[in-house]
Amino acid sequence: MTKSGGKGKKGEYQRLTFRCALVWRLTRHRSAASLPTSLDGRMALLTRAKASSSRAATLLIQSDSDSENYSSASSDFDDEQGGGDYSEEEEEEEEEGVSGLGASEVREEPPKTTNKGPPPINISLKKVCKVCKGTGHEAGFRGATYIDCPKKPCFLCKMPGHTTMFCPHRVAMEHGVVPAPRRNTGTSLDYVFQRQIKPNIPMIKPAFVIPNQLSCGIIRFHSRQVTCLEFHPTKSGVILSGDKKGQVGIWDYSKLHEKTVYKSIHSSIVNNIRFSSSNDGTVYASSSDGTVSCTDLETGEPFFLLNLLSNGWNGRALWPMLYGMDINQEKGLVLVADNFGRLYFLDVRSKTKAGGPFLIHRKGTKILGLHCNPVEPGLLLSCGNDHFARIWDIRHLEAGSSLYNLDHGCVVNSAYFSPRTGSKILTTSIDNRIRVWDSIFTNMETPSREIVHSHDFNFHLTPFRAEWDPKDHSESLAVIGRYISENYNGVALHPIDFIDTTSGKLVAEVIEPDITTISPVNKLHPQDDVLATGSWRSLFIWRPKEDAECMQEQLGRKSKEFIIGMGDKKSSGKDCIDSDDDSDFGSKGKKSKAKKYGKSDGCGKSKKSKGAC
Repeated sequence: MTKSGGKGKKGEYQRLTFRCALVWRLTRHRSAASLPTSLDGRMALLTRAKASSSRAATLLIQSDSDSENYSSASSDFDDEQGGGDYSEEEEEEEEEGVSGLGASEVREEPPKTTNKGPPPINISLKKVCKVCKGTGHEAGFRGATYIDCPKKPCFLCKMPGHTTMFCPHRVAMEHGVVPAPRRNTGTSLDYVFQRQIKPNIPMIKPAFVIPNQLSCGIIRFHSRQVTCLEFHPTKSGVILSGDKKGQVGIWDYSKLHEKTVYKSIHSSIVNNIRFSSSNDGTVYASSSDGTVSCTDLETGEPFFLLNLLSNGWNGRALWPMLYGMDINQEKGLVLVADNFGRLYFLDVRSKTKAGGPFLIHRKGTKILGLHCNPVEPGLLLSCGNDHFARIWDIRHLEAGSSLYNLDHGCVVNSAYFSPRTGSKILTTSIDNRIRVWDSIFTNMETPSREIVHSHDFNFHLTPFRAEWDPKDHSESLAVIGRYISENYNGVALHPIDFIDTTSGKLVAEVIEPDITTISPVNKLHPQDDVLATGSWRSLFIWRPKEDAECMQEQLGRKSKEFIIGMGDKKSSGKDCIDSDDDSDFGSKGKKSKAKKYGKSDGCGKSKKSKGAC
């Protein structure tokens, strides 16, 4: 090495030494003496390394615009981390080249320019659709707004050819619905007949009464999402609620501050709540922990009528969860169904199991809903995720002995007889369809009408269920929450819809600018013009605008009055918490002590405002 060239070649000499070491690793069976020691020999190896690196793959980057393409060739090896990806042919060439080198002589070969390198690697920066995974467009939820994929059917009606934004069912809910025929002969005999079988129904249909004004609410009453609601049968201002953590809450919304939460009844989701027909102080609840509880509302002490996990945990595949439940008042039975398609009878007098299990749906499928006919309690309506709603005679329960099988083609969330005559059926399924059968005494192979409505939910939400208005004599008004949000003066809101099931028309949509969450759980009071809503962890009470204003004047309240519930906040043994922290605490799978909340004594102070919830 000469003195004049030593200083300039020192850095390159160090890099060359590193590259020769890399070549030596690839040819470990060769001795270290075969590597070139002179600077000229190592410079030849460097030339070969550069030649091989020049054949690296070309990287193409595509931006959002199709006209802008950027390409960059891979640079030389890094100063600290050398080497690249060699193919097997290149490794063999390196071995042959190194083996033929002498101690002070290296034969230099010009790089091959005709050899094609590997195919270029494309990295796309274009917008990617979350639905079809294609490029060039976006689809899916952007915040609370859903953007349809142009290559998929409409998210609302599930039909191709248009998007949700331009779906005709979104503009007019009654689109494509065949109205119910109106039978009116006008003869005196027809008049007498109608008055005899329906003495309480006026001949002129009254106008629908819609509770469209928010009266009051309790914020974060539960520590998890609300799953079910039930009004007290004798105390008009009391409502019960269950949540996903197994808690049962009692709230007297007429006094606003009187609220109670029992946390020790169940350890998993409370799916249904029903009051005893003989004792209004007793409530039954079915839960995903495999139990049916009978609880005294005064003490909060439960007695379990059924416990399917009495033999202990046998694995998730064998974990029985109880979903649908109803009470047969005529026979004094609690009917409850599990996630394996089985039905159980529980005697409320002896508090023991009276019959079952009966396999009434396909084995291994959930039975999501049960409802006894209000006129003929021996008729039972069930629905589940085997895509069927079925009508049964509970006196003859056998597999395949159903009176009718109503095919829906998808999961059926709920099915109800009409509340007064029991002659109609209303079902809700996850294909965004509300189906109505006008009479159970006619051909029921197909529904009388199908109403397209947005309630196709994700698994984080409580399932949407369309329910009858128990006060409507015409048995045509139903209420259900909406999944797809609408833009109201720049705010994305999820309305609560009142639908006329005879025509499919949207009677009213109830909104409140302060409530931006989805309201999947809705319950109409059996006597009063009151709507209760479970929205996430909170409860809200709605009244007709005239009644709400009159009550506010009598009680001296403001237009909207809210109180802050305790939820499941972290505390140091105190009942009163001033923190606004919305985090949830608690041990998973463990039951905690029941916690009762009496009248407001500095805890849970009322929040009177027109502001946000």
